[in-house]
Amino acid sequence: MKIVMAVIKPFKLEEVRDALTALGVHGLTVTEVKGYGRQKGHTEIYRGAEYAVSFLPKLKIEVAVASELVAKVIDAISAAAKTGQIGDGKIFVTPIETAVRIRTGERDGDAL
Repeated sequence: MKIVMAVIKPFKLEEVRDALTALGVHGLTVTEVKGYGRQKGHTEIYRGAEYAVSFLPKLKIEVAVASELVAKVIDAISAAAKTGQIGDGKIFVTPIETAVRIRTGERDGDAL
């Protein structure tokens, strides 16, 4: 089992969710986050004044999947979240040692 964490642009959430649903991924967690990468923020002009925006709004999506689905999930997120512009985001994959469904007590693969 693996957890796939993706940091994406907020307006791409529905496309990513639809792509994951098409793969049979049943649940995901979405968190509003702020950050920056290589672009180090940007400047905006509001009412004639220029403002530096250091931290850009992003969404962090976390999905727990079976190890054999990881490549498909990465491909689906990459395709759905890509705009071709700087700041499209990143995907990270980490192992899950164990998972437990609280309601039923199911463990590991059955808990997903």
